[in-house]
Amino acid sequence: MNKVNITVKKEIKMDGRTNNTGRPVNKKSARQARLAKQAFYNDVNNKFVSGNEFKVNNITYAYESSDNGGCIFDVFTGSYVCNVEYVGRTKVKGFTYVLGKKVNVELDLKTLKFVE
Repeated sequence: MNKVNITVKKEIKMDGRTNNTGRPVNKKSARQARLAKQAFYNDVNNKFVSGNEFKVNNITYAYESSDNGGCIFDVFTGSYVCNVEYVGRTKVKGFTYVLGKKVNVELDLKTLKFVE
């Protein structure tokens, strides 16, 4: 009985792919749409929390965080606008006092225009 030597050759992909099946991604699928929406919400939330400037009614504001929430202030005058008590994925809730009355403020992060 003769022994047979077998040599195994491993196929190496030239473009550096490791776990890619080579199938194209369906950008219109529900999963891809959900992932894109989640990425957008995460990006907008990170911009707001990091203190990037944003515009509401052509006035530029910025968020500044602190231990008990934070506040929103006018960028040009540097004046206080409102306290922030909740920062969620897509909403920011705050309050301010006008003529001795508490006024609730709610911002939708999806509709804010961030200054580049």
